[in-house]
Amino acid sequence: MGVHGFQDYIEKHCPSAVVPVELQKLARGSLVGGGRTRPPQTPLRLLIDAENCLHRLYGGFYTDWVSGGQWNHMLGYLAALAKACFTGNIQLFVFFNGALEKARLHEWVKRQGNERQTAQQIISHVQNKGTPPPKVWFLPPVCMAHCIRLALVKFHVKVAQSIEDHHQEVIAFCRENGFHGLVAYDSDYALCNIPYYFSAHALKLSRNGKSLTTSQYLMHEVAKQLDLNPNRFPIFAALLGNHILPDEDLAAFHWSLLGPEHPLASLKVRAHQLVLPPCDVVIKAVADYVRNIQDTDDLDAIAKDVFQHSQSRTDDKVSRFKRAVAYYRATNKPLSYPPAPYLARPNQSGIPGFVPPYVSPPMLNIPQGSVQTKPMAENPPPASSGNKTADKKGNQAGNMQIPCLLSMPTRNHMDITTPPLPPVAPEVLRVAEHRHKKGLMYPYIFHVLTKGEIKIPVTIEDEVNKDLPPATVLYRPVRQYVYGVLFSLAESRKKSERLAFRKNRMPPEYFPVIIKEWAAYKGKSPQTPELVEALAFREWTCPNLKKLWLGKAVEDKNRRMRAFLACMRSDTPAMLNPANVPTHLMVLCCVLRYMVQWPGIRILRRQELDAFLAQALSPKLYEPDQLQELKIDNLDPRGIQLSALFMSGVDMALLANDACGQPIPWEHCCPWMYFDGKLFQTKLIKATREKASLIDLCDGQSEQAAKVEKMRQSILEGLHFARQNYPMPFPPPPPMPFYPAAMYPRPFCPMPPPQGRGRGFSGVQPIPSQGGKLEIAGTVVGQWAGTRRGRGRGPFPLQVVSVGGPTRGRPRGVISTPVIRTFGRGGRYYGRGYKTAVVSQAKPPYAASAEEVAKELKTQSEDSKSSAVSSDGSVAENGVLTEETPASQMNGGSGDAGVSLHSESALSTDSKMCNTNPHLNALNADSVCHKDETLEAAVLKQEE
Repeated sequence: MGVHGFQDYIEKHCPSAVVPVELQKLARGSLVGGGRTRPPQTPLRLLIDAENCLHRLYGGFYTDWVSGGQWNHMLGYLAALAKACFTGNIQLFVFFNGALEKARLHEWVKRQGNERQTAQQIISHVQNKGTPPPKVWFLPPVCMAHCIRLALVKFHVKVAQSIEDHHQEVIAFCRENGFHGLVAYDSDYALCNIPYYFSAHALKLSRNGKSLTTSQYLMHEVAKQLDLNPNRFPIFAALLGNHILPDEDLAAFHWSLLGPEHPLASLKVRAHQLVLPPCDVVIKAVADYVRNIQDTDDLDAIAKDVFQHSQSRTDDKVSRFKRAVAYYRATNKPLSYPPAPYLARPNQSGIPGFVPPYVSPPMLNIPQGSVQTKPMAENPPPASSGNKTADKKGNQAGNMQIPCLLSMPTRNHMDITTPPLPPVAPEVLRVAEHRHKKGLMYPYIFHVLTKGEIKIPVTIEDEVNKDLPPATVLYRPVRQYVYGVLFSLAESRKKSERLAFRKNRMPPEYFPVIIKEWAAYKGKSPQTPELVEALAFREWTCPNLKKLWLGKAVEDKNRRMRAFLACMRSDTPAMLNPANVPTHLMVLCCVLRYMVQWPGIRILRRQELDAFLAQALSPKLYEPDQLQELKIDNLDPRGIQLSALFMSGVDMALLANDACGQPIPWEHCCPWMYFDGKLFQTKLIKATREKASLIDLCDGQSEQAAKVEKMRQSILEGLHFARQNYPMPFPPPPPMPFYPAAMYPRPFCPMPPPQGRGRGFSGVQPIPSQGGKLEIAGTVVGQWAGTRRGRGRGPFPLQVVSVGGPTRGRPRGVISTPVIRTFGRGGRYYGRGYKTAVVSQAKPPYAASAEEVAKELKTQSEDSKSSAVSSDGSVAENGVLTEETPASQMNGGSGDAGVSLHSESALSTDSKMCNTNPHLNALNADSVCHKDETLEAAVLKQEE
């Protein structure tokens, strides 16, 4: 436990130091916690560390969190909280953890292991009893922190995100901006000299919304009970064990303080593992030791005495001890401002300033805790990782009585050196930093751009059941394309690939952009990162990130939307048709469409898809009080996992939306507009157990049922597992390919180059509505009639399916088995050397590891001459004919080449069509998206 147990020690052993308070009374009175005065008629300014307060801001441990989150209930609670603070003269500022914090990675690894076990306990409990788990097993619903952040922005509560060291920046922000107190629950704050410290766990709002209560920690009382001068807290904290100097390295010292006569001395060694003394015993013993230190400034003498029994890495431990003391001394410096009126004085804009991101504030000149004495590679692991094999053996051989815990899995995490990241434009970094610190952007984006790694938390998933994939694996392709967007891979590789294609050469070799993903799921421990390659879209050339974020033209907005839809594999016209998919349901439909397309595993059944859609359109979604009273007899374990997978998809959709320049306004991304976990459970149980029809799922409302039908058709548009009006088509498990009803397997045939340019309508139904004929060796052997005519354009040309034989006249279409394009190529290049092309079977366009990346690149090099090209430049994708888009029309006339992987692009490749399509309401400059342009102008103006 080390220093982390100090907070619990205060609660259990210092009752006189924990005082209940009502914040409205403190705001009305002249005293803050019975201490300092503040100016009259000024608000009580409180800084909340969201990292310790997420469950309270969510609304508490009420039981329905396990179903995926009740977001409208959370929204109602935060609305009441904001109102209570406004009427009670309290000003809140919520600080979110947006830092990667590699120095605390070992703590994160240990926490992920514990939460992974908790997730399995939750699944087992629900399967056996069908009831919600106890609140002690509370795991935050997926995406909870981001939902809370969006809700606070909605209610005009100021938010911010840390950028390097969360604790360090929270303390600096609180001290430098005149906050009266900090609301948190962390031992690091208890050991720091902050004005007033309130409990985040005890924060409660009464049902009538008039009383906001919590507990205040009186640290002078804690110091009195420990009989320890607060000036000695830094050494006290360093010797308890922390993220810089782990308590495992202090175990011998802690046992030596107890002595051989202590009743617990016999527990020192048990089963050849390190046994740490109880936390409360260690706290008392270390307090006694620190109290008797003669000279607290002579750290060398203290370290010599502390590590006198150390037989390995003594110099490293001494260095860590000094850094830990410096860390806590910096946060214990006296306040640099008077205690009275200046406390509540904001700056000229009324909003406190932000901590500089890359350098520590002047008041917090804290050394970094990630220095390796013997670095293993260019990018050494954090200092506290302790992953040196020689160090492990040295500890175990030199001190056999107390084996080092560094050899245990919770400490054995290994970092990996990756290639350097591509350079990012300074303007982009400035915008990313601004949005990150303001809490306006998903934190992964800044981590990827500056450090090239992210940490993915545990979700609720059954590791025994093989029916559903882990969320980390399911949405990895989304992240891979997001990485490609962030590093502008398409433009950086376009010139070299175009040159290779023109000269009929193999694709050029390039260094892949590798991102490290730290995650824990079935078959994967969090102790090592996974190396994931960034990917570029193959069907079109995405603009560079600077243009994507800062471009103000209508075409730029269209490209932002297309990039987002491409990341989510939802680049279809219906997604932008508000008659089928309302704007506030676009994220819902994109995530469901992505889940339906997952190859090999049947994730969503027909009734489950309908349950998602029916709950999104139900009026009960906006009645949290009614849902709270709703009783569920027997929870569905599969429904709980589906909810977690869906919310993980929403999480990734928020990431993709921010990475692509926020084409969807944040107001339309919020989950409370389209999902409630408890409501989904009721709809799912009704659909699966009671076999209710769609009209019954919609509570007898035919209008709702019709909307569900339209949304379902939009989600399945162009997928062609079967006809769209079929009950619920899904692909079978690999390796057997799937052929729609109107298609058949046929030999792969080399096809000639295209001879003309089409309009850009890609995608043909299994039985083309305009009619067609079948040719074998140039002889017509069958034909079929059309079912409808084009609107305003005259009839579509007859679809020709040719099998073998020479081709004459106009280009011919090809229907073939499912394939995945390796590289996207424009029609303008096929006339130069690509006289023939062979269709080849390939993997999906994503990779699970660096090894697969290497294999795929090698395969692509060997098979570079093969591609799925029809006689008119079309590509057969998942059994669907897709027509080639002319290079002159691609990207709004930019001349970029690409081929759509979908039946039809959601955005017309003609720039004029992009500007005039009435379905693109989300992209209209006069629509809600205009706020995005205003925000960009404000950002640029502020930076100038």
